[in-house]
Amino acid sequence: MDPFRIDVPQVDLDELRHRLARTRWPGELPGVGWAYGVSEPYLRELVEYWQSDFDWRAQEARLNAFPQFTTTIDGQRVHFLHVRSPEPGAKPLILTHGWPSTVADFLDVLGPLTDPRAHGGDPADAFHVVAPSVPGFAFSGPTAEPGWNTRRTARAWAELMRRLGYERYGAQGGDFGSIVSPELGRVAPSSVLGVHVNAVANAGVPTAPGDLERLSEEDRKRARENEVWWYAHSGYATQMATRPQTLAYALNDSPAGQLAWNLEWFVDWDPSATRQTAVSWDAILTDVTIFWLTGTAGSAARLYLEAGQDGWGERPAPSGVPTAVANFRGDHALRGLAELSNTVTRWSEYDTGGHFASLQAPDVLVRDIREFFREL
Repeated sequence: MDPFRIDVPQVDLDELRHRLARTRWPGELPGVGWAYGVSEPYLRELVEYWQSDFDWRAQEARLNAFPQFTTTIDGQRVHFLHVRSPEPGAKPLILTHGWPSTVADFLDVLGPLTDPRAHGGDPADAFHVVAPSVPGFAFSGPTAEPGWNTRRTARAWAELMRRLGYERYGAQGGDFGSIVSPELGRVAPSSVLGVHVNAVANAGVPTAPGDLERLSEEDRKRARENEVWWYAHSGYATQMATRPQTLAYALNDSPAGQLAWNLEWFVDWDPSATRQTAVSWDAILTDVTIFWLTGTAGSAARLYLEAGQDGWGERPAPSGVPTAVANFRGDHALRGLAELSNTVTRWSEYDTGGHFASLQAPDVLVRDIREFFREL
């Protein structure tokens, strides 16, 4: 375990601003808004903010306020935050982010999770938090060989927790983390106390014959609506799951292009029409800047191909580990589909937040995590 500190050379930040200033804008059709993709006026404004006003050093200091380490597992460098609670009876908890996120998404929940006493909570709800960067992402990237799918990542997480001396722990994750965390329960069922997920990535649409028949009539209707929605919004996933290397050249060469590629998820495609809570520009740009500075946008995209080859759309048998699902505003998970591969013991619906709950509704997410593990 090697201590790690982020210290980006100033020349790299100057080069980023130089590239942003020289962005070649493609233009767009008049009056189409976001119908064809990211709106150019919106992106221009955000790029100008990134170039002139975004304070990377402030975000770097926020990250460096928490203990960070790197270690090598299965031939891959793994970066992680390890924030121990001051409470002696704290429970270990491993947090897993998704795409296009980094561990920076967890900064607002680390304090309340590790030190509830200092945040108006019950000290009995305290956690020792481990938050790794997914292999291929940010400071855990790039990956050096094929095969880093969600199952291999879960095995790496089990080894990481073993090295840290945690024999019994909980797992939490959103987006791709909602696949890795239950998989950790399958890899190490005797070690995982419980699994808590949000933004469940594989429980919104049917993937096998007979899936719909397992649902209520109301959920069948929602599943069909989800299929229509996903068809209209899945182009990014199809590209990354089939030809990520082709995309990587553009992402690694144009910061404005990389921002546009990541932006749709963060703004829910149209900021003027979204139902989700807005994600702050600083949070968006922190993630994008980390990808840019580490040169891992293309490496992170490979996770879609690796996971697809591993059959992530399939439904493995439940591990038996108690699992909680928190559905936030705009999430598409259906309990009937989630139960096909998870032992769901808690299901919560919230009309707030959004796909990135740790950024959009951190207080609600923390409360749901606490309540679930308190029951266990």
